[in-house]
Amino acid sequence: MSTQVLEKPVDRTVGANTVTLSNIGWSHFKAIEACFQGIRGVKLSYLAGVLEIMSPISRQHERIKKTLGYLLETYMRETGIRFYGCGSFTLESPGYASNEPDESYCIGSYKEIPDIAIEVIVTSGTLNRLELYKPKGIPEVWFWKSDQLTLFRWQEGRYQEVKRSQFFPELDLDLLLRYVGYPDQYDAVKAFQEAIRRRKD
Repeated sequence: MSTQVLEKPVDRTVGANTVTLSNIGWSHFKAIEACFQGIRGVKLSYLAGVLEIMSPISRQHERIKKTLGYLLETYMRETGIRFYGCGSFTLESPGYASNEPDESYCIGSYKEIPDIAIEVIVTSGTLNRLELYKPKGIPEVWFWKSDQLTLFRWQEGRYQEVKRSQFFPELDLDLLLRYVGYPDQYDAVKAFQEAIRRRKD
């Protein structure tokens, strides 16, 4: 890491595990990012010169992320929707934005840009996380926060909040949330699967 990078000030601490750095050029961000390569439990998000570093990723965050992913995949399998899990990979717009969704999916066929990106927010940071997805125009972005799901659809060059997913118009989001909150992940998936089958009958 160069001295120039080390001298960048920490603007503020957000919660116990998130720090934000401002006035970070793209080359400096890439140098910092390289220092974290291979280190688990660290998430870096960059937007227009602002870098947010979250570490460690909490166990609660990971549990909710995996449970939500398992439930959504169960729904797609049970309803015959072809999908391709893309997981957490870097969506990058060089010079402007870089971020890793917690989960992402392509619907119908595999694509370079996923149809759905999902973020689980346990500790709030300073970045407007929806802005991170604008450069790629991800068709749909889901945010889980405080036991609520908020969906945004990319239309007419901007994100608009919607009540239902364009990919799963029949999916009851309140039902999905009920099972995300189950204390046992295995039981949650099994019970959700049974609820879907009952609704189909």
